[in-house]
Amino acid sequence: MKLYTLRRTFQGYKKGTQFYLVAESEFIGVKEFVLRTKDLTSSLTLNEKELLKNFIFINNSFNENM
Repeated sequence: MKLYTLRRTFQGYKKGTQFYLVAESEFIGVKEFVLRTKDLTSSLTLNEKELLKNFIFINNSFNENM
């Protein structure tokens, strides 16, 4: 899974909160992403613009376990 962190406070989550990208979909050119907090207690559904503006890609978490 891809791991992202918040650049700034967003929808009640503090800057630096880490999220896993659990799903992404595209329908007629509109991309939608579902992220879950690292502790898996909450989730967010975002469009591509919100993801790029508010999140930073950290790494692919499967690589760090190998």
